[in-house]
Amino acid sequence: MKRFAIITGILSGFLFGIATPFSKLLLNGLNSFQLAGLLYLGAALAMLPYIFRKNSNLKLLFQPGSLAKTIGIIFFGGFAGPLLLLAGLKTANAASVSIWLNMELVATAILGVLIFKDMLDRNTWIGVFLTIIAGIAVSLGEGASGIFSGLLITAACICWGVDNHLTALTDGASPQTVTFVKGIVAGSVNLLIGCFIAGNAMTLGNVVPAIIVGIFAYGFSIVLYVTSAQNIGATRSQILFSTAPIWGVLLSYLFVHEAFQWVHLISIVLLSLAVIITNLLSHRHMHSHVVMEHIHYHQHTDGHHNHTHDGATVPERKWHSHLHTHNPVAHEHPHDPDLHHRHGHI
Repeated sequence: MKRFAIITGILSGFLFGIATPFSKLLLNGLNSFQLAGLLYLGAALAMLPYIFRKNSNLKLLFQPGSLAKTIGIIFFGGFAGPLLLLAGLKTANAASVSIWLNMELVATAILGVLIFKDMLDRNTWIGVFLTIIAGIAVSLGEGASGIFSGLLITAACICWGVDNHLTALTDGASPQTVTFVKGIVAGSVNLLIGCFIAGNAMTLGNVVPAIIVGIFAYGFSIVLYVTSAQNIGATRSQILFSTAPIWGVLLSYLFVHEAFQWVHLISIVLLSLAVIITNLLSHRHMHSHVVMEHIHYHQHTDGHHNHTHDGATVPERKWHSHLHTHNPVAHEHPHDPDLHHRHGHI
């Protein structure tokens, strides 16, 4: 299961990495609200085939136990975060912003330890430290204007840090459903505000590319991230997601034709080390599970999913998602702070 979560986390970072340079180009014809709205509506559009299925469990996100988390995901992840990001992107080059976005890892780690019971080992903290150094190196290369942009990006990353943990704990619906709800609500609100304050009408030449970027860089990327976070925790998934700047920097050079900077290469090396180091150790101890009912992607090979399927036969290594119940159990095995392991540590 951990290998699957690592793969989905890296793929999520790759898809999100393409958003920054293309967003920089799209901001020439759209304001920040319009672009944020179209990106998230593109994400929602990508999820429509899944939502029309009978088992999407859309209503579960709005039940009393999940409603507060759903509202927080929409506000922090779909509204405040994207607007702060696009504001910072206006005054800095896309390659630098791509690397600054890894401050989201720092925010996710700190919020995880202080609020969300995310147990971090030594190697994970080393990864967080390397990410901070990478961000500082880029800020120094940008000068005074870069510092202001860096503050805006940092604020966006704090919003996304809250979103990451709320998303990792949202087990009442599938990743596709979470992505659709965030996309349709946040996208509609942002687009309405953007059109209201805009001086000119949007052109089809800007709308279509923005939606296409949203489908891949926000829609599919968010689904992959949610899947990873639910299996290994928000902070560790964020470290894998931190590969996004590598792709963002490369595409910024190719499509935006920005000048090469050595600080970007140094930062990429530091980020690569962070990803490698934080996946070296496993965390294990005796722990107990209480009764739990939720829905998420899983296999029947991890010692936690031994339920039946109403007489149907499901191969134990097949990935699938449905509402299922866990019985109480106490055991010891390597684990991450996923949906099943948000316990305390004495």
